This record gives sequence, C-alpha cells and structure tokens, in this order.
Amino acid sequence: MVVVVEIGDGPGTTAAYARAALGLLPGARCGDTLPDVEVLRRGVTVDRGHLAAYDRVCGFRLTDTLPATYPHVLAFPLAMRLMTMPGFPFPLIGLVHLANRITVRRPLSAGATFDLSVHATELRDHPRGRRFDVVATATAGGAEVWRGVSTYLRLGGDRPGPRPVDNDPPPSGGAVWRVPSRAGGDYAAVSGDRNPIHTSRLGARLFGFPRPIAHGMWTKARCLAALEGRLPDAYTVDVSFKKPLLLPGSARFAATPAPDGWTFTVTSRHPHLTGFVTH
Repeated sequence: MVVVVEIGDGPGTTAAYARAALGLLPGARCGDTLPDVEVLRRGVTVDRGHLAAYDRVCGFRLTDTLPATYPHVLAFPLAMRLMTMPGFPFPLIGLVHLANRITVRRPLSAGATFDLSVHATELRDHPRGRRFDVVATATAGGAEVWRGVSTYLRLGGDRPGPRPVDNDPPPSGGAVWRVPSRAGGDYAAVSGDRNPIHTSRLGARLFGFPRPIAHGMWTKARCLAALEGRLPDAYTVDVSFKKPLLLPGSARFAATPAPDGWTFTVTSRHPHLTGFVTH
C-alpha cells in the first residue's frame, strides 16, 4: 500500500541537507527496500522572478514557457524530503546521479498550476553497487503534463565491478563553453541543490574531487538551452552523466540532427554528458 505524504510550502532544502548529513552516521541507514511512499504537493505555481533567474543561470531565453528542466527544480524539494525520510535505505549524500529522462507532453506555461508528486522505484543491481529511480510527475487538470526520472547509484556493497570506459573519440565542431567557478553556486541558488561537491572546494575534496563540479542537471539544462527553438512541443530528452565537469572549466557542446530528434554531447578531454531528444 502506497503511503501518500502531502506537504505544503516548506523551509526549502537546507533542512533536508542537515538530515542528509545525519544519514552518514554509522547505522543511520539500513535495509534494501525502497519505501512505498509518494510525496505530494498540490497547487504549485511558478514564481516568475525565480523562473527568470533560472533561465539566466542555464542560458534559456526569458519567456513564459517553462524549460523542460524547470519542473525538476520545482519537484526537487519533494525528492529531498523522500530521500531523507528515516525509512529510505541509502544516505542522500554520496549518491551518484547516473542519468535523467524528461518527457514533456505539451508546452508548460508559467501561469499554470500544477500538482507535483515524487516516488522511488526499481531498486536493482549495478556493477558498482545498487541503483534506483526517483520519478517525479506534474499534472494539470488531472492530466500528466511532465515526467522526470532520475537514476541514482549507491556505490559499494558486495557488487564490485570495473568502471565503464568511454572509448569513442570526442566529436569535432560545436560550441566551446567556458564554465566559471560561480556556476555551482549560481545553480545551487536557483535549484536548491546545495550539495557541497558543487559549491565548496573542501566539500568536493571530501568526495575525491580536486575542486567543485558542475551540477549534472545544470549541464542538461544548458544543452537544452543551446537547442532552444529547435525542439518540438512534445518530446523526451534522455541524458547519461559521465565524468564530472570540474569548475572552473571548459567543455565542447555538439549536437547532431537525427531522424526523430537530436543527439548531443558535452566533452572535454573526457565525455561529461551524452543525450538524445526524441519527438
């Protein structure tokens, strides 16, 4: 039986990260089952000032049509609430964001009102640990208008395996992005994703990175901003996150038309993201 936890306006994600830190204590997390819990928030509206700030950080034009990645930001506090609940089997801090799929069923207006829900599903093996999906949906007038599926990896356990290696040569052409140090903090401010690996050199070093890394969802949003005006009204966009993009840094964005949409990559000496759009 699914337990529905309905929430209203909350304190944001700061409290959730405090709970996430507690989840790192020995014995704080255990189990191998995802909770049958749906976190729900009704009557969500868009703050146009916040939308404009998000658009600027990610490179979108300022319009009243929501970028495909923007509902992910609206649903992020619900996902944080879910993944920091006492019954959740894995600590939030340390999870690796492997992939994200977003389906836009029709253009979304900034003037619309949505109901948002989040749940976790599909816990399964991975060569380097265990992975699962966090599914977020937005409905308007009782119909689903947007869906996002984020796949996370919990490293470790008794399932060791080699790290996948991408041997494909990086594509030529495209646009070179110069990504400043502030990109992590700027995106954290508009998304609520304040994971210290993105905003703090010390926090990044604690998790094995020489300096902060760009948010994967910022990178995805920046790709869609580069394709703005060339996307259909309804589409699905899938990305896989590869090697993190260190901040500051530079990377090359390249996109290629496909029979049913686009394929695109973000690379430097290593691949950072691969993705495709399908109508």
